[in-house]
Amino acid sequence: MTAPAPTTGQRIKELRRAVGMSQSDLATAMGRSESWVSQVERGVQPVERLSILQALADALGVSLREVRPDAASSPADAAEEVPEPESNDLDGLRVALTGHPALASLFDREPSSPVPTLAQFRALVDEAWEYVHASSFAALSDHLAKLLPAIEVAVRHAPAADRAELHSLRARTYQVAAASFTRQDQADAAWVAADRALQAAEMAGQPLEVVASLFRMAHAFMRQQHMDQAEQAAESAVRVLDPRAEDPACPPEELSLLGAMNLVLAVINAREGNRAETHQHLNRAEEIATRLGEDRNDFDTEFGPTNVKIHAVSTAVELGDAGLALEIAAEVDADGLSAERRARFLLDVARAHSQRRHVGEATAALVDAETLAPEQIRDHHLAREIVRDLIQLSGRRVPDPLRELADRCGVS
Repeated sequence: MTAPAPTTGQRIKELRRAVGMSQSDLATAMGRSESWVSQVERGVQPVERLSILQALADALGVSLREVRPDAASSPADAAEEVPEPESNDLDGLRVALTGHPALASLFDREPSSPVPTLAQFRALVDEAWEYVHASSFAALSDHLAKLLPAIEVAVRHAPAADRAELHSLRARTYQVAAASFTRQDQADAAWVAADRALQAAEMAGQPLEVVASLFRMAHAFMRQQHMDQAEQAAESAVRVLDPRAEDPACPPEELSLLGAMNLVLAVINAREGNRAETHQHLNRAEEIATRLGEDRNDFDTEFGPTNVKIHAVSTAVELGDAGLALEIAAEVDADGLSAERRARFLLDVARAHSQRRHVGEATAALVDAETLAPEQIRDHHLAREIVRDLIQLSGRRVPDPLRELADRCGVS
């Protein structure tokens, strides 16, 4: 019986290995993220455009036909490019973010299609955040690629009475984009989206939305490894909010943002190995969470006592205290949080087990995380690093669940 021909993704993987390139090497050569290469090789991200296929061939140092035997080879054929299938990454959203968001409106051109009402925009923005918390990036990209241009047009044609709320909704929409780009390892786009969110929030006259935008900006800087800028973004907010929190009547939404910013600072300091500062910010966040007395989701930060414990696990792992991380993790009940937060918590649990060379326990945590948020885990740089480490720890006897997980994550 004849074996089926390899898919384009499988062929790219074989060619990459043959020339001794890692997925990271190919991603760099393509100007893409490592997760994009992984998705291509797994067949999650189809590639049909000849220009992209040719770029892959050039990066691999092979002919176009070695990447795709049925690909066109003449200029005439190239004109017949097949439209790219639905994307599973955020490319569509990147395009929507490019250029001026509503240039025609500057020339007094009326909207070419009906503009949603305020109530409809509220529902659309809430739906976008639901996609983020579920780590459903494919659906989110399509959703935001339509929502962002629509809300940018609407705010320029709306009655004056509606503009403040539209600016606020616009800020929240760009915050969605920033959070998503950060989680998909596209920190450059995350920074642009967070900056636009900040500007929209100020135009809305919503200082707390400005702080929420700074929260997204800090995460974008952390993903870029620009810790000084991340720290500046977070500290600028804490300096303003901390004195205000002394008022017993300080609103819970404001306290949530202050707590969330302290968690950002805890992570930054943990990554830089500053134990005292890490615990200082964790303790401050715990004080605020205790004052709130419940898990909340103000400004989609999911701040509360449970999230503080989750960050205590994460920072312990960053500081190399795997035993402490697992002790804290055993006390955490994250069932009330979003799939994204629970999956991220399990990812840190897996990291802790990996540090202690617990291959089976780490694999189980990763599989549980994947069940909650498959798109997030299969493309998360930390998950892929852990899988590689576990394979190395396993030596020649890689457990089947780990091998199967590696295949789903596209880890070579």
